[in-house]
Amino acid sequence: MKYLVVSDIHGCKPALDKVLSFYRNEGYDMMLILGDILNYGPRNGVPEGLDAMAICESLNSMASDIVAIRGNCDSEVDQMLLDFPIMSDCSTVVLQDGKRCFLTHGHIFSPEKLPSTGMDIFFSGHTHLWKLEKDGDGRIICNTGSITFPKGGNLPTFATIEEEGSVCVRSLEDYSILAQI
Repeated sequence: MKYLVVSDIHGCKPALDKVLSFYRNEGYDMMLILGDILNYGPRNGVPEGLDAMAICESLNSMASDIVAIRGNCDSEVDQMLLDFPIMSDCSTVVLQDGKRCFLTHGHIFSPEKLPSTGMDIFFSGHTHLWKLEKDGDGRIICNTGSITFPKGGNLPTFATIEEEGSVCVRSLEDYSILAQI
């Protein structure tokens, strides 16, 4: 199976459309969403193409293929519009090869504050700064960055887990691989 991992959509329909185009065209099986789906947040500007209802329509049409968790900008009102659960602070997905992926937004757990649960891959967003590295214990640490509000001079980014188990951070602009483990 192939997974697409995205965080910090912040209500931007054009950015989500670009991610969904890649998801469909490249034959991904599941989408893992790491929070901040509909609301653009009080510290961000209003994104071009802000359209929460259209995002709901797009994502609800593929609800059975989504695992999502809550970001710091997600609320119970957002959950009322979405047909898949988003209110958990974290989740674990086990890949076909048995690797355990811990999913969180990044405002509760982070690379500096890892949960005590066992994991092989730690995925987060929240900072809008992409990162892909191995920590001292050999775990893969991946921050997907943001497709809407990248920070630190970064491009808009998302991540993928490929069939052979590699984790990639990709540019939203041309889908190129910026880093891979």
